[in-house]
Amino acid sequence: MQYLIGAAAGVIVGFSLGLVGGGGSILAVPLIVYAVGVRDAHLAIGTSALAVAANALAGLASHARLGTVRWRIAGLFAAAGVAGAWIGSLGGKALAGPKLLVCFAALMLVVGVMMLRGRPARGNADAKPGGISIPRLLIAGVLTGAVSGFFGIGGGFLIVPGLMYAAHLPILEAVGSALVAVAAFGLTTAVNYARSGWIDWPLAAVLIAGGALGGVAGTRLARRLAARQGGLNRVYAAAVFLVALYMILRSATRGQG
Repeated sequence: MQYLIGAAAGVIVGFSLGLVGGGGSILAVPLIVYAVGVRDAHLAIGTSALAVAANALAGLASHARLGTVRWRIAGLFAAAGVAGAWIGSLGGKALAGPKLLVCFAALMLVVGVMMLRGRPARGNADAKPGGISIPRLLIAGVLTGAVSGFFGIGGGFLIVPGLMYAAHLPILEAVGSALVAVAAFGLTTAVNYARSGWIDWPLAAVLIAGGALGGVAGTRLARRLAARQGGLNRVYAAAVFLVALYMILRSATRGQG
């Protein structure tokens, strides 16, 4: 039964990654702890990191087949983001706590508002390779990674808007390209936790299998929504708002406890 629930959790995580390129870590950890029943937080984080990375790769394959991945842009952004995440995580360790989560949630609300006012699904001429500013892309990658590492929560919800505004990508290409960075961040975390023995390998395998199915469905829906003017932007913003409100309520509950 535990593994069946794990497979269902994987479908949800994979669907989120395929649809909006983010939400994997934020969804996976609570599902593993509260639905699957893994009580060790470190084990849940390590297992989710591996599953999210693998699911991101599966979603990436689906987007690649659709031609919605800008490999060079995604690679540069991910490399800069990994460096930024390392720097940000050093500061996050010193300031971790409920207040940190509230600050992150507030940042996500701002991101959600920006997405509602964001670019149309078609993008513009600046999205061509010759119109990309490499320094701006690298700076955006470092800043996005630093914020992700500082708050210690995922990064997919920040990577997509980061790519949209740094490289002028339409949202569907930003979602596909973001999965390169999500996979890189997840694998980095998973390797670190695996060295300490904090990965439940059978559960991770089940999560990955379920995520592969969810990722295909999420990618197909993303393509349909992107064809509608602003459709995927609105879904993305709604997902960001829901996760932000969840984090605020969770922090408030912890504060009362």
